[in-house]
Amino acid sequence: MPGKREFGNKIRKLRDAKKAIDPKFSLRQFALAVGISATYLSRIENGDFDPPAPETIKKIAALLGTDADELLALAGKTDPALQKIIMEKPKMMADFLRKASGISEKDLKKIIKDLPDKKD
Repeated sequence: MPGKREFGNKIRKLRDAKKAIDPKFSLRQFALAVGISATYLSRIENGDFDPPAPETIKKIAALLGTDADELLALAGKTDPALQKIIMEKPKMMADFLRKASGISEKDLKKIIKDLPDKKD
């Protein structure tokens, strides 16, 4: 079955909430801002089409003011930047993720807080 109904429902719900206070979030205007056709957006929201590429989902998330990683997860996708990070240190990152998957959300937040910021 094509599409991800939960992803489409989430996009529509977020867009409708924004549209209630800002007409720029109508189907046509929002699709234009994202850079896709209104027909394509409608089909995505109805779960008829698969979610768009990760970069488009990230743009949708930014415009809707929501977390891109959560939208990507609903779409069954990951941020290509995360894939690159894993590919740079595959064994170490895989070991870290496997071990971290058993940690509570509270403990994960503490670990993340204690990590040094990445230097660019």
